[in-house]
Amino acid sequence: MSSSVYRPISERVLADDWGRLTKYEYELQLRDGSWQRQTREAYDRGNGATCLLYNPASDNVLLTRQFRLPVLLNGGLESLIETPAGLLEGADPATRMRAELIEETGYEVSELTHLFDIYMSPGSVTEYLAFFYGEYAEKHKVGAGGGSTDEGEDIDVLEIALPEAMRMIGRGDIRDAKTIILIQHLAIRLLQEKITAG
Repeated sequence: MSSSVYRPISERVLADDWGRLTKYEYELQLRDGSWQRQTREAYDRGNGATCLLYNPASDNVLLTRQFRLPVLLNGGLESLIETPAGLLEGADPATRMRAELIEETGYEVSELTHLFDIYMSPGSVTEYLAFFYGEYAEKHKVGAGGGSTDEGEDIDVLEIALPEAMRMIGRGDIRDAKTIILIQHLAIRLLQEKITAG
C-alpha cells in the first residue's frame, strides 16, 4: 500500500499464529516536505465488533467478566469487565455481533444500532472495532451465555445499574477502553435526552 505521504520499502513477517506481526520499512513525508526513513511493527488480527446492551426499564447494562492474559501480565488483574465483543472473521459486523451476544451473554437482540468505528491502538495494531448499542429485556434471554469453551472462554455475565457502572469506571473497577467509551456514550445520550425533554 502506498499513498502521497507513504512510500513502502520492505516488509517482513515476524510471527503468524493467532495474528500476524509484520515489520515494515518505509519512507514518510514530513510536513516540511522532506522524506524520513522509518521502521515500525504492526500487529494484524482482523477487525472486530462490540456492543453495549441496555435495559431501559431497569436502567441496567449487561457486561461480561473474563480472564485476559495481557491484563494479568501488565497490571496483575485476574479478570476484566467488558462489553461483549468478537472478531468479525469476514462476517458483517451486526450479524457477527448478534451471534457474539448470544454466545457470551445468552441474550438474542435483533435490533442493534451502529454507533461508530474506532481504532483502539493505532500505534501498533491495525484492528478497528465497530461499536453497537442495543436494548434488552428478560424476554430476549435464550441461553446461559458464558462464551465458547472451545475458544478457551469462561465468561461471567454481569447485570449492573448504569449509575453503578459509571462509579466503577471512576474507581478503576472497569478499565477496558471499549467498555468505558460505550458506557459514557450512553450516559451522555440519556442526559441529553433528559435535558431536551425537560
